[in-house]
Amino acid sequence: MEVLDKILEDVKKRNPHEEEFHQAVEEVLKSLKPVLKRHPEYINSGMLERFLEPERQIMFRVPWIDDEGKSRVNRGFRVQFNSAIGPYKGGLRFHPSVYLGIIKFLGFEQILKNSLTGLPIGGGKGGSDFDPKGKSDNEIMKFCQSFMNELYRHIGKDVDIPAGDIGVGAREIGYLYGQFKRIKNAYEPGVLTGKGISYGGSLARKEATGFGLVYFVNEMLKEHNYNLKDKKIIISGSGNVAIYAAKKVSEFGAKVVAMCDSAGYIFDENGLDIDIIKEIKEVKRARIKTYLDYKKDAKYVDNQREIWTINCDIALPCATQNDITIKEAKLLVENNVFAIGEGANMPCTNEALDYFLENNILVAPAKAANAGGVATSALEMVQNSIRMSWSFEEVDEKLKEIMVKIFKDAKEAAEEYGVEGNYVAGANIAGFKKIAIAMMSQGVV
Repeated sequence: MEVLDKILEDVKKRNPHEEEFHQAVEEVLKSLKPVLKRHPEYINSGMLERFLEPERQIMFRVPWIDDEGKSRVNRGFRVQFNSAIGPYKGGLRFHPSVYLGIIKFLGFEQILKNSLTGLPIGGGKGGSDFDPKGKSDNEIMKFCQSFMNELYRHIGKDVDIPAGDIGVGAREIGYLYGQFKRIKNAYEPGVLTGKGISYGGSLARKEATGFGLVYFVNEMLKEHNYNLKDKKIIISGSGNVAIYAAKKVSEFGAKVVAMCDSAGYIFDENGLDIDIIKEIKEVKRARIKTYLDYKKDAKYVDNQREIWTINCDIALPCATQNDITIKEAKLLVENNVFAIGEGANMPCTNEALDYFLENNILVAPAKAANAGGVATSALEMVQNSIRMSWSFEEVDEKLKEIMVKIFKDAKEAAEEYGVEGNYVAGANIAGFKKIAIAMMSQGVV
């Protein structure tokens, strides 16, 4: 449709040099072609242009003092993208690669992801180009406090509820919430999710994205008469998503043979010991190469990207965006991969996704497959509202139900619009339809 080409061109002109955002928009618009043909009112009303433009973009200075007494300055961001179905909801990312374009791509993806959960949450994202690696706890605390000195003006339990993302775990959320409470002089646990259990956090939140990914992948495999038992798995990353995806696939009887961090990857044909990976990353905060201290027979390669050269049945990219390019996609297909589960946000380039689909590889798309984290964040919000805590088993069961429902919705949307088996398109369509109806119902806002 020529009109979509024009809309994409306008997005690129209005948002120059924001390559990740352009990529995310292009992928979604391509999926929505059959919907827009059936519903031209979404274009004729200008709703689509409003859908692609954030409601609010906030950028601010974050000054802080390091342990040597030197003044440092970083940039902070919060993009409140769409509130059609609920308050803005999305994580904070602290990483040196962060700039406005990455936050906008993440916020845009979050709209559809949050819609797919079936819960009343809109889409937003935030973060900073601050790098927590190599910083002391004191420096991280000072940065988080300075960051919250501005962010507090823009968030609230019924307005915008941030959570964690890359570089923002329970430690950072604790410092952020402590400063928020200090400024507001009020105990409002619903303003942030991913909190510690002792002050309003939810059990199973740390595990949720990884567990949810596997629940979705398992449903997808069952639909095509596959299962996880005895399958050889490669997982990129070694943060929460990767670790708990590894734990859950192991429970299903699969074997994780390789994982990585930004320095390199560890490989063991007999299967990695996930408890050791957890200790290295969660307790020691060390490089994955440390695994060799525990398992002498394992192999370490000092190049993270080469992890995709390993023969496997299923690949779970759980690190960061554009982890798999067309080069890695071709290698995986040549090595007989039959399914991809996107645990990170947009871990495959559009070209790589197209190649997988053209070669009949099953793809569990990030917007659907990694929605377990935000779904459990929303469950944390519910627990805060009713001032009760659910057990790990209760939260996990609710998470599983949500992920099974997301798969069903993506599957049915793909079938309804003539792209059966394409869960990338199905997830985009299912998420978009709910947002589109809400936006049309609310008029030009």
